[in-house]
Amino acid sequence: MPEIPTIDLGAPVSDSVDWLTEHLGPLFDAITDVMLFLLNTVLAVLTAPHAFVVTAVFVGLALLVRKPGLALFALAAFILIQAMDLWIQAMQTLAVVVVAAGIAVLVGIPLGIWASRRRDVSSVVRPLLDLMQTLPVFVYLIPAVFFFGVGVVPGVVATIVFAIPPAVRLTELGIRNVDGEVVEAAHAFGARPAKILREVQVPLAMPSIMAGINQTIMLALSMVVIAGMVGADGLGSVVVRGISTLDVGAGFEGGLAVVLLAIYIDRLSTALAAPRRRRRTTRLSTPAATSTPVLDVTDTKKELVR
Repeated sequence: MPEIPTIDLGAPVSDSVDWLTEHLGPLFDAITDVMLFLLNTVLAVLTAPHAFVVTAVFVGLALLVRKPGLALFALAAFILIQAMDLWIQAMQTLAVVVVAAGIAVLVGIPLGIWASRRRDVSSVVRPLLDLMQTLPVFVYLIPAVFFFGVGVVPGVVATIVFAIPPAVRLTELGIRNVDGEVVEAAHAFGARPAKILREVQVPLAMPSIMAGINQTIMLALSMVVIAGMVGADGLGSVVVRGISTLDVGAGFEGGLAVVLLAIYIDRLSTALAAPRRRRRTTRLSTPAATSTPVLDVTDTKKELVR
């Protein structure tokens, strides 16, 4: 039997990384400075007030979305985090999640809208998203460490890349699932594509978009322990330190704090999408109750033209 020739794919990849590091060093330094500025700004906002004040804000956000149970959970969870002396680490983790998830959403939603409007873009983006979602998370850290060194920045960059796919996929899915008759009616009444996208497709796709944002945030939070392995501060470093020193108690406390933070963020982001869903359901059910759906739909279409 003939032997299969050996193909060395690692060498060209390594050469490419070396070339990028050598020729695009100033660009990576600029990205590092921007990331550190964003992280320090968010962290300063979270840590400048007293911990009780920030906890009260978190409880107030839960009450704002009319979730008294979540408010009680937030009060108990964040007081427990303070009691475990992990408040600063929790705010460092939250700062990483806010920056990484924010950038991932800013990149993912426009890309999802673009993919929903262009089949050729979708055909290119989908395999890339499949690749991004199937690669082990540690693979993202290898080039990030080469380009940005050890610290919080490579953790943030790897988190951004890891968290983008849900925002793109669910935005594209939500816009594609908007009723075609509604879009055709808006076209018939003279609405331009940009106006249709802004006032018809995006509002109707908002539940799916919000689900994508929620998943993006949760994926970003799931990377905090991995980011702690490359020197990122926060709860991830607490868990990594507990594992490396076989300190079960410290590892448990860090993991518990991550779980409490994840539950709060998940419930809060889910609740933010719920009012939109209820209002939209009420609007759609009103015409049927008044048995004059044609007049209501026509009025809505005329508003689009304006």
